[in-house]
Amino acid sequence: MSHSIQLSTPSRTLNLPHSPLHRPLSSFSFRQFPLPSTLKYTSLRASSSPSPDSSSSISTSSLLHSPNGSPAEEKPSSSSPIDVDTVTESELKENGFRSTRRTKLICTIGPATCGFDQLSALAEGGMNVARLNMCHGTRDWHRDVIRSVRRLNEEKGFAVAIMMDTEGSEIHMGNLGGDDASAKAEDGEVWTFTVRAFDASRPQRTISVSYDGFAEDVRVGDELLVDGGMVRFDVIEKIGPDVKCLCTDPGLLLPRANLTFWRDGSLVRERNAMLPTISSKDWLDIDFGIAEGVDFIAVSFVKSAEVINHLKSYLAAHSGGEDIGVIAKIESIDSLTNLEEIILASDGAMVARGDLGAQIPLEQVPAAQQRIVKVCRELNKPVIVASQLLESMIEYPTPTRAEVADVSEAVRQRSDALMLSGESAMGQFPDKALTVLRSVSLRIERWWREEKRYEGTPLQAIGSASSDRISEEICNSASKMANNLGVDAVFVYTKNGHMASLVSRCRPDCPIFAFTNTTSVRRRLNLQWGLIPFRLSFSEDMESNLNKTFSLLKSRGMIKSGDLVIAVSDMLQSIQVMNVP
Repeated sequence: MSHSIQLSTPSRTLNLPHSPLHRPLSSFSFRQFPLPSTLKYTSLRASSSPSPDSSSSISTSSLLHSPNGSPAEEKPSSSSPIDVDTVTESELKENGFRSTRRTKLICTIGPATCGFDQLSALAEGGMNVARLNMCHGTRDWHRDVIRSVRRLNEEKGFAVAIMMDTEGSEIHMGNLGGDDASAKAEDGEVWTFTVRAFDASRPQRTISVSYDGFAEDVRVGDELLVDGGMVRFDVIEKIGPDVKCLCTDPGLLLPRANLTFWRDGSLVRERNAMLPTISSKDWLDIDFGIAEGVDFIAVSFVKSAEVINHLKSYLAAHSGGEDIGVIAKIESIDSLTNLEEIILASDGAMVARGDLGAQIPLEQVPAAQQRIVKVCRELNKPVIVASQLLESMIEYPTPTRAEVADVSEAVRQRSDALMLSGESAMGQFPDKALTVLRSVSLRIERWWREEKRYEGTPLQAIGSASSDRISEEICNSASKMANNLGVDAVFVYTKNGHMASLVSRCRPDCPIFAFTNTTSVRRRLNLQWGLIPFRLSFSEDMESNLNKTFSLLKSRGMIKSGDLVIAVSDMLQSIQVMNVP
């Protein structure tokens, strides 16, 4: 026989994780409905009013059942479909909840991976975000890639987001001649760096430089670093607009690579500091990104929060209501100096270790990475670890053991995402490089769970309004309950993605199913740790949403009766614990 129990304790508060801004909630109610089916339903509701009347709270249980008391079997309909990619669906069917990867993977798209079949292979291999580097290629080329990714999403249910990375105003090399060909600099060779433009073929071992004042600013004896130190030269002679340099550390020269020069052991920063963060070319690229509906814009060489705020104002005025996330690339001394304010203003950050390592001593890069990851976690902003993760796989089919250890450390730090650059853009083994990232991430995450290393990082309160603080506490508590109860998944129903990001911030031991009714929000959520984004039409009625979700996911074999889940939403400030009927 059906019955219900309600326990109300107005004088007690929820046992929520401590935070500096925590205020006791005035009341909560605990409800349990052991009904004549496999469903078990528990709800914790936080409010500032007295505990709810029992007569109004009991009736909600019937929404999860048909009139005869058996579980309701709602059939999927064309008016309320659920979108999930085929790889995730297959993975959940075959291996269950615990098999899902939490760390997200970003692939830079280039000549090696720009075809539709190649993009499809990357998506099936685990790519969550496709990065377009505006240093290379024409806008028509980038447009073709964007449309191929969109087609891939539509045909196969993926939610691959598109990140456009601006070139920035720092000093860069030009193209090397031919079709963006690379060149190898050998030890002892003399190369010429020049500000001259060449209409015809350029002389051998000659590289153009983007900054007109380069020959004036550089001095004989300076050390020139290409691409964060991948190749090094000593300046040996200046002849008008030409600077003769002796190669001291050989390596591969790539088109549009960043240039920095050092004098007496210190980085020469004066001219770079005078250059704008967003160049005139960048603004044209940003307009292109807006028109093509990219999901994120990554801004190179951010010096302060002011440029982030300026870009966000521009996007708000020109994007027609579309929400484009702004990612700050932390790759300079100025970025580290103003780190907290930059991350607070942005929608995420990228640890661009290559260029960062050219501006600070190499031995300081690991500590800088850890600091950036920590600050992003505290401020609830996704963080990407990038640059040279598997650099050797540009030429070789297997990584070095040191590279695997580097990837492992980024996963252990609980970074949201890892990014491939040249490995996927122009490398000989892009699919294998992605496979290495995926397998290492899965193994380290599994080790973390096996050792029961639940997240111990204290998270400060970030909301100012009362409703925001309550949402934070609900997500903190839901994550803690998920770990303590060993639940199979956390369900989050969110319209703008904020509630899902709060749960992701806590890094719970189980996967997070993020349900949103907007395709663009679904794609943006695909950048954040642990989130499996679904597009689902849902209402303000949580019980109806749960009925629909259970029915749709069960019909596709992605969940089964008896699975234990916790549900939260940004429509109703509550925590609900239940077994799937």
